[in-house]
Amino acid sequence: MADQSAGLPAIAPAWRRMDKAWLAILAIPLALALLDPAQAWPTVTFAAGALLHTGGFIVFAVLAVAWLKATGAETLLARAFEGRETRMIVMAAAFGGLAPFCSCEVIPFIAALLAVGAPLSAVMAFWLASPLMDPAMFLITAGTLGTGFAVAKTVAAVGLGLMGGFAVKALSGSALFADPLKAQPARGCCGTSCGADPFTGRPHWRFWQDGTRRRSFRDTVAENALFLGKWLFLAYMIEALMLAYVPAEAVAGVLGGSGVMPILLGALVGAPAYLNGYAAVPMVDALLAQGMAPGAAMSFVLAGGVSCIPAAVAVWALVKPRVFGAYLGIAMTGAVIAGLAWGAIA
Repeated sequence: MADQSAGLPAIAPAWRRMDKAWLAILAIPLALALLDPAQAWPTVTFAAGALLHTGGFIVFAVLAVAWLKATGAETLLARAFEGRETRMIVMAAAFGGLAPFCSCEVIPFIAALLAVGAPLSAVMAFWLASPLMDPAMFLITAGTLGTGFAVAKTVAAVGLGLMGGFAVKALSGSALFADPLKAQPARGCCGTSCGADPFTGRPHWRFWQDGTRRRSFRDTVAENALFLGKWLFLAYMIEALMLAYVPAEAVAGVLGGSGVMPILLGALVGAPAYLNGYAAVPMVDALLAQGMAPGAAMSFVLAGGVSCIPAAVAVWALVKPRVFGAYLGIAMTGAVIAGLAWGAIA
């Protein structure tokens, strides 16, 4: 009898190499075609229409990020970690809330800074703010949830970074933040372009004069367009499913209304429900349409953004568990505070 288990070892690596987002995009309409045929085509057309609606924002965001990478403007980030500690915290929080890259993309840079003695307070400020907002995410958020929400989230991202940075500075002499660094890991990627180390040299604004930079621009456009298109199309499909199958009264009953409880729950469910910063936008849009409180929406995107797998792994890879715990605790506290503030003014 033939050994049918011989091919099993080859299946696991192939499964790991598959893009789960594309698999989900194919699986959702196929599953609907079998279980609820009437909903299959509307789900696809809803996602396509929503993606087309935000297409202008996506194009502008992709071109802007490609320009930043091709010119090497990311090198300006290094200036956030120069000078006095207070200045470093402020600059790191501001750059973290505006920088066009994910947390795990800067692992080597942050590890080097910690290894040579850069204060953990400034690094924490950058880490907390970085996964929450970038130029592309701002445009996608503004196009779907409104400019007011996008601006408020940006302010909250920088504010969370400042809160974390100054909290670490105040407790820098305690055992909690003593000897924080683990052994340096190898570099990883978030799903967007990962080229050579972007934190060296000076910006080259006329990037089209250099062949390597032109290729970087083209590659970044292609990779980020595919990345954003994939995740947003999947997210819009999930939004369509939520609108079709999740009772609005259930969402309103748990995450609606006023007071602290919906905001706390928004922060608590943010982590397990969060796909990534881009995919979360349509999800929040659907939840708001079904009765989610504005403050709960803000706490959801902030707590989920900081604790989602790419951002959390970037921190876990470099610091000891007690520092990682402080990172999550600061994130949850800041998310609740921001949710309360947005709920009061929205």
